[in-house]
Amino acid sequence: MSFFGNSKEENVHKTRVGVLRGGPSSEYEVSLKTGATVLEHLPRKYNPIDIYIDRNGKWHLNGVVSPPEKILKQIDIAFNAMHGEYGEDGKVQKILESFNVPYTGSASLPSALTMNKFFAREYFKKAGLKIPEGSVLKKEEKSYIKVFEIFSNFKKPLVVKPMSCGSSVGVSIVENFENFTEALEKAFKYSPAVLIEEYIKGKEATCGVMESLNDNSYQVLPPIEIRPTKSSFFDLESKYDGSTEEICPGEFSDSITEQIQDIAAKAHDVMGLRHYSRADMIVRDDGEIYLLETNSLPGLTPESLLPKSLKASGYSLTDFIDHVITLAIARK
Repeated sequence: MSFFGNSKEENVHKTRVGVLRGGPSSEYEVSLKTGATVLEHLPRKYNPIDIYIDRNGKWHLNGVVSPPEKILKQIDIAFNAMHGEYGEDGKVQKILESFNVPYTGSASLPSALTMNKFFAREYFKKAGLKIPEGSVLKKEEKSYIKVFEIFSNFKKPLVVKPMSCGSSVGVSIVENFENFTEALEKAFKYSPAVLIEEYIKGKEATCGVMESLNDNSYQVLPPIEIRPTKSSFFDLESKYDGSTEEICPGEFSDSITEQIQDIAAKAHDVMGLRHYSRADMIVRDDGEIYLLETNSLPGLTPESLLPKSLKASGYSLTDFIDHVITLAIARK
């Protein structure tokens, strides 16, 4: 596959790939599955090293707790299979950077900016990307008057989500004030700040992007159309219980498909992301497309969306993992 470039297997020394998974995150279980998938599909030319990070942030190698600096001396490159807080918000990236260990996925600053929904929205707006109207409420600012004012300024229903979580953790769609206050309390359990957005009715879509080894081009994967059957939106349970219909390629017109792909590539570029990403959108009934967020480390579990797009494009997970590792080794 020419897009991936050509990488030669090293006969003398197998590159030691440390797969980081777990972590102190609300997406701990998903990360364990993503890491397991990477280990399962890692090309044989690499030497896999399973690095487990527990819910308290302690690093483990071969069942023994060890400091990161000791573990990282035993690998040549890290495959970041983590999600959410710590693994996707720049923290683990800073650790890897401090020891000059190459790693897959985006660098620390772009990761932190992308994980923070407020900063990401600001970048999207400056780039001319259409996003839902929104307002931020910090926990220390919460008062009855402030909460009621925000609720009154939005058309109903509205969306409440933690500022810095992925996989729709802590997200609610509400129509009345009582449910709104409950949704805020739920979101504040995961983040000290909450984003309130207008609800955009339409088709849910997601689109993956991966970078080329040979130049600065992107390959934008086929968009997936998401049709939740149990919930009004693609919530955490719907993502992993198999109840959601995920159509790839999505049933969009050629024009809408092209726009979705353009938005995904632009969001990846605007946020300064690296190697691969996946953007989530809503396609309104009138054809307007709203960007919701971009994921700097989308899941690679059997239930995840990116592998479905890769398969539809003719790429195996083994090809993809090899490609991403090669990008990281090349420091691209």
